[in-house]
Amino acid sequence: MKADLHVHSHYSDGADSVEKVIKKAKKAGVTAISFVEHDTISGWREQQRIAETHNIQAIPGIEISAYDFKRQRKVHILGYHFNSEALAINRLCKGLLELRHSHSMWQMSQIQAAGFNLDSEAVIESAKPSATVYKQHIMQQLTDAPYTSKEYQFLYKSLFKGKGVAAGDIEYASAADAVQAIVSDGGLAVMAHPGQLDSYELIPELIGAGLGGIERNHFDHSAEDHLKVEELARQYGLVMTGGSDYHGAFGAMIEPGDIVSPGDVNSVKRL
Repeated sequence: MKADLHVHSHYSDGADSVEKVIKKAKKAGVTAISFVEHDTISGWREQQRIAETHNIQAIPGIEISAYDFKRQRKVHILGYHFNSEALAINRLCKGLLELRHSHSMWQMSQIQAAGFNLDSEAVIESAKPSATVYKQHIMQQLTDAPYTSKEYQFLYKSLFKGKGVAAGDIEYASAADAVQAIVSDGGLAVMAHPGQLDSYELIPELIGAGLGGIERNHFDHSAEDHLKVEELARQYGLVMTGGSDYHGAFGAMIEPGDIVSPGDVNSVKRL
């Protein structure tokens, strides 16, 4: 079984439709897939339906934007195999999505005030079916340069980082609250790419909240990260997962199936 348990589509900050992602995954020999859209499960029914037509197992997933308030760091928590109602997850994420969209609207107003030609209505339209605007949607209207190019990265950083006119962020939920929401809905809560966000120290503190897994395979993880993840998984009895973190043209140059989850996908089911 070849499982890519970390892909994104245009239901959040991915550039591609669900069908396009799944067709790419099928071509790569992927047999199980999980769309872990940021703070939403609105695309689940379509993801499930299209995956089935291509004989790929679709696993319910989400990536919740959270925060380690002790260390003042962002944290991403993946959730898998939660129940279809997902009441706790939806309750937590509703506020996050509203805050993110409101912040994006403010960012666009700041960018316009700085003299950039930016049509906010066009940005909102281009983001659909996502009801939330992300920075990637704003950038799409500002430049044709590829995400990986120096031109794109310079503009992105000059606008959204440091003293940029659209810098700043929203207030996220605590990582423990994100884990508890997933567990409350019957799912498996997994620490996403701890090597990328330097969230290793938080993992032991989340065991009591119900953390059940840790992402090992990710394009931002080194061999040293793999060893750290393996040791933590052994120490706390955590499931190890992995995936491509595919965003299409809105992300790194990687394709669905280039990075997959270690072991049997059934191990991701809530124990």
